[in-house]
Amino acid sequence: MKQRGPGGDRPLTRRSGGEGAVRRPESGPAKPKIDKAGANDQALDSIIAADKREALKLAPVSHETEARLDRYIALLREWQAKTNLVAPSTLPQLWTRHIADSLQLVDLAPAAKRWADLGSGGGFPGVVLACAMAGTPGASVHLVERIAKKAAFLREAVRVTTSPGVVHLAEIGDNVDRITGPVDCVTARALAPLHQLIGFAEPLMRQGAKALFLKGQDVEAELTEAAKYWNIQPQLHKSRTGDGWIVELMSIERRG
Repeated sequence: MKQRGPGGDRPLTRRSGGEGAVRRPESGPAKPKIDKAGANDQALDSIIAADKREALKLAPVSHETEARLDRYIALLREWQAKTNLVAPSTLPQLWTRHIADSLQLVDLAPAAKRWADLGSGGGFPGVVLACAMAGTPGASVHLVERIAKKAAFLREAVRVTTSPGVVHLAEIGDNVDRITGPVDCVTARALAPLHQLIGFAEPLMRQGAKALFLKGQDVEAELTEAAKYWNIQPQLHKSRTGDGWIVELMSIERRG
């Protein structure tokens, strides 16, 4: 039978500290909170810094170009949180997989000043080329991108790097109407199969541009397919940064 206290219905309770009282464990000093996000960011910073050192061995640049690329990478990491500009798995290799991969094109067209990058996306290779071309008189890099969010990022990247980039928000096939003046070299990376890329680049190439297309390991299969539609004499360059290839085309001609 429950005993009632003076108040009526409330059961009697034992005074704290009395015999039989339940003791609560004493709380120890508060443990510091660990900012996991901050720790992860610091770890990624360290990894990217090491990757940058390796990338600049593969593709050395001037201090001025390096500073521009630093600003570009900082902006890309900021925007990456809200807009998918690169595959998240490649963030630790931003410099080797993306920056150095793009920079190697400069050595394949050392005299080129006017570039057109089709489907620029997160800015590879277009923004990287614009950073490299910034000190060259008369240089310009046309960045053609059909997705508005990515085009907005490209405009901001051109601004913060003070590089000679011109962004065109347009379907890739409409690039000829957007690009004025001659183009020395047209590029594309991870955009479309080779036979389609050649079709996109055809108007610019007929005006004298040569093409440098960054492709993966299956380049031979893409060349075989492209040969069904185009008469081409490709020159292949092994990528310095992985298992991919760069397809160089000086001229093209439609079959049939």
